[in-house]
Amino acid sequence: MDSPLPDDEGNARLLAEAKAGSNAPALSVSEISNALKRTVEDRFGHVRVRGELSGFKRAASGHIYFSLKDVDAKLDGVMWKGNAGRLPFAPEDGLEVIATGKLTTYAGRSSYQIVADRLELAGEGALMLLFEKLKARLTAEGLFDTARKRPIPYLPRTIGIVTSPTGAVIRDMMHRLEDRFPSDVVLWPVMVQGDGAAAQIAAAVRGFSALTENGPVARPDLLIVARGGGSIEDLWAFNEEAVVRAVAECSIPVISAVGHETDTTLCDFAADLRAPTPTAAAEMAVPVRLDLAQQLAQNAMRLTGGLRRFVDRARERLTAQLRLLPKATDIVGARQQKADELGDRLRRGLEKRSDLSRVAFAGVSGRLSPAMLRRRVAMSEERLQALRLPTALIERQLAERKSRLMGLDRLLNSLHPESPLARGFARVTTPDGKSTIVNSAQAVTAGTVRLNFADGGVEALVQGGKAPAQKARPSSGGGSAATQQDLFGEG
Repeated sequence: MDSPLPDDEGNARLLAEAKAGSNAPALSVSEISNALKRTVEDRFGHVRVRGELSGFKRAASGHIYFSLKDVDAKLDGVMWKGNAGRLPFAPEDGLEVIATGKLTTYAGRSSYQIVADRLELAGEGALMLLFEKLKARLTAEGLFDTARKRPIPYLPRTIGIVTSPTGAVIRDMMHRLEDRFPSDVVLWPVMVQGDGAAAQIAAAVRGFSALTENGPVARPDLLIVARGGGSIEDLWAFNEEAVVRAVAECSIPVISAVGHETDTTLCDFAADLRAPTPTAAAEMAVPVRLDLAQQLAQNAMRLTGGLRRFVDRARERLTAQLRLLPKATDIVGARQQKADELGDRLRRGLEKRSDLSRVAFAGVSGRLSPAMLRRRVAMSEERLQALRLPTALIERQLAERKSRLMGLDRLLNSLHPESPLARGFARVTTPDGKSTIVNSAQAVTAGTVRLNFADGGVEALVQGGKAPAQKARPSSGGGSAATQQDLFGEG
């Protein structure tokens, strides 16, 4: 226990006592706060402060809250609804402004602030200027082109989320996903502000993009980059070029859910879809399962009703058409009658034809008795016997025809061109044996001839002119002598 404080005379005392004539009375917290408030407002009743807007937000009441900052200090500010509605521009973080108003204190936080009556632009803030320059450069490269945007899958099986694992953002998103359509979620924990946050976010996006379909970690069908609201300084990691390029180059469709609806980062421009809040990103990612079931049920009812109406209308049209068609009896009645008449005529014709055939058969049936057939067979056998020739006559005729055939064969052999060869004659032909030489002129012209004998042939050379005369030999008959010449010499 602390020791009692000494009094004015140096004596220690336990209880505080107010003395008459004392110039330091004990004030309550409210009294000292009010005294400070009056002092600040009296001393700084009208001031103009230049600084960069940060943490700007507009309350539902219409009042706006912000901070003015420079390199070394920060001043909270507020503008009431009436003056805020007359602002000629839309305040946003990073703008350098001049706030005109008065300083006052806020006892609830033991802080002071400026109550601004007027805000005027003083120039672009350093951060916003950097933001705009980077945005312009990346836009020129085409990173924000609409043609690069990909459609978000309607019902992703796996959703990847890049955010802080400890903040309220991931809890709100998981809760919303669970309410709408439970899905598999893969969280890649990262820092979302401060030194190193941009590098972690970019690495997480690229890591998700590099996952394979059948790897140990399921490849997401959709990626959400999320962070809660904050000042431009808090969200600056999502304006870093590394993060923007990683989002633009990601092979998985990306939803950017950074900050609140009024917060804008370059990550929003690079993503395929921007969500105003992380919770809204979860709503955009999946449909409501109950709504889907209800929609399916409604579609089934509409389909069933449509089919039923179609069938009813078709039945009505068919019934109307049937009234215009003639009756079946009118169409086929006459033909049925004609068919009946033809059937009767056919039956009568068959009966008549059968009767005629029976009469004709009865007329010839008497001639087809067994006795008559036997007589006809006997008569045929007698005629056949009469036509048979005697064997001796046939043999005599065969012998005569055989003798005549043998005579013809002998004549044929005697007249055959090769027959004389067997008796010592020779047939003279050309060397190839195809043509027969029949006179001396042909032999002289050929020069070389072939002599064909019964047992083969030889070639001979023919000399032109007459052969020398030979000594005549007396004939056997005592007649004149004959002169023998060469083979083809003239006599």
